[in-house]
Amino acid sequence: MADRLSALDVSFLYLEEPTTPMHVGGLVVLQPPESGFDYDALVALIEARIGLVPRYRQKIKNIPGRLANPVWVDDGDFDVTYHVRRSALPRPGSDVQLRELTARLMSRRLDRNRPLWEIYLVEGLAEGKIALITKTHHAMVDGRSAVDLGQVLLDLTPVPRDTGEDLWMPAPEPNVVDLVLGAVGEYVRRPSAVVDTVRSGVADVRATTERVVGALGGLASAARLATRPAPYSPLNARIGEQRRFGVARTVLDDYKRVRKAHGGTVNDVVLATVSLALRNWLLSRGEPVTAKTTVRAMVPMSVRADAEQGALGNRVSSYLVDLPVGEANPKIVLSQVSYSMKAHKESGQSVGADALIALGGFAPPTLHSMGARVASGFSRRLFNVVVTNVPGPQFPLYAGGAKLLEMFPVVPLAKGQAVSIGLTSYNGGVFYGLNADRDAMGDVDVLGGLIEESVAALLETV
Repeated sequence: MADRLSALDVSFLYLEEPTTPMHVGGLVVLQPPESGFDYDALVALIEARIGLVPRYRQKIKNIPGRLANPVWVDDGDFDVTYHVRRSALPRPGSDVQLRELTARLMSRRLDRNRPLWEIYLVEGLAEGKIALITKTHHAMVDGRSAVDLGQVLLDLTPVPRDTGEDLWMPAPEPNVVDLVLGAVGEYVRRPSAVVDTVRSGVADVRATTERVVGALGGLASAARLATRPAPYSPLNARIGEQRRFGVARTVLDDYKRVRKAHGGTVNDVVLATVSLALRNWLLSRGEPVTAKTTVRAMVPMSVRADAEQGALGNRVSSYLVDLPVGEANPKIVLSQVSYSMKAHKESGQSVGADALIALGGFAPPTLHSMGARVASGFSRRLFNVVVTNVPGPQFPLYAGGAKLLEMFPVVPLAKGQAVSIGLTSYNGGVFYGLNADRDAMGDVDVLGGLIEESVAALLETV
């Protein structure tokens, strides 16, 4: 039986529009070994390792009439060289040029007729470095799994590990009859799906309204913030198709020193850093900032159990946190953030990902696309910015003998969100990736610099 996309996974497909491509990605900078590392070496490495992630040779197959969610099927025409691409900067390529290239590549949507991923080898960087820019559709992975994708390429030593021979034969693609019978069989096994379809077909407004109200009620009780809209912020704006990409480089030990001195968690220190940076960014724009000014952040976290880390698909939970950008004292900011996060965790309540897409998920698949777009429209009212923090390994990694130096995540923008903030800790560093709308966030580099300054301000309190 074909593997069917979950309601959450398929929602990322239906949320996608020209202005909101739903792929996660990353910018990775490496130092090649003396023997070199080129495009052919990267292709060979991926061909040897791709068997470890079978999903990357599968594409999405829609069900006729949208009787059920799409399924994953093997791509009988899979061509690794289509997905692995080559680019270069004029030597010596600068950090600014690399970020501009990343932004342009991330602005383009992935081809729905092929496996939903791409990777670019970028040559011509200063000091002989190279970069990898990755794109993977959010329907395939959640935040933590996006980092785990590195298992395909990365090794613990400069000597690549032997993963064995990969003998792959694509399974025959199901025909229309098989797809329809599979959908009908699922309805037989799950009669409630038929009820939803019938209710929607006869326009049972009352039943539909109850489902929507229930979804919003779940958000309100879980977050205790969604009952009132997110505050006004220039972080919410009409966005276009083009992007800018900013970065910030910080040191993990600095966060640990602040946490040790003042309590809380490393993630609390991260959110305090973001709060201070956003405060100074607003001031740099001449925006009014008072003692009561806040910015509401959505903080997604993977809730997949450790035993499930090998599983595919999304299982995410999120918190809505009002960041106290009106407060200038770093210690008070950290105290308020820690108190807010602790209250969420002690209550056992968070904004479940299933609740976030419930406005799109209540409908049968025929209306799922429309419903998911409605849910996306609510994001501006619920929060101002997304902040994702995914811990990475604290030891050096290698790809084909090339040492990984830096890794910057790229988090997709929702409709009405001018910037998303992703960060990954790796080998003693904490690397921020700022994916921003090109027109609404022309000063994204200013925000990146302010993040680095805010870590220093927190460290001065120790």
